[in-house]
Amino acid sequence: MLGYDYRGGGKGRGIEMIARFAIVVVALLTTSSAFAETLTAEAARRFVAGKLFAFNCFDGSRGAGRIYTDGSVIGNIQFRGAGPMKQVWLPAGTLRVRGESVCASLQGIPFEPCFNLDKTNDQSFRGSVSGFGFAYCDFTRRVSVAAGMGGRRQPSAPVELGTAEASAAAGPN
Repeated sequence: MLGYDYRGGGKGRGIEMIARFAIVVVALLTTSSAFAETLTAEAARRFVAGKLFAFNCFDGSRGAGRIYTDGSVIGNIQFRGAGPMKQVWLPAGTLRVRGESVCASLQGIPFEPCFNLDKTNDQSFRGSVSGFGFAYCDFTRRVSVAAGMGGRRQPSAPVELGTAEASAAAGPN
């Protein structure tokens, strides 16, 4: 007989394993969405504006960028996870608030897609296109290297290497 295994590991056992796997996946998805906090437009602005975020998207695209309070975006992206990283600059007003949603006004697109923004923890959020939950990117906050240098004194004029003045301008090691 096809599919019969007298040791008890036949087709019925495979279906049980698939059912268990499906239950675990559903439980994990339900649990993870229970911890996500949907961000209002104002909460999203406070959480995201001016901060550097790395992102990974459902289609393999990835990169990093910063969204400013004026709705402009500066960053880089590698589309579909292949090819070169491309620099991106989107002008002020590209991202805007419509009611309680954050939407994008992109040149060449005849409509303004809006986004569902779900905070997944204190450093991350998931952004998905409204109505297309499968089209998402996960964003994780990164510390900007430039932000950590705010306390260092920078010389106002070039200094020569190897002089006492250069050593003083560089600060303590």
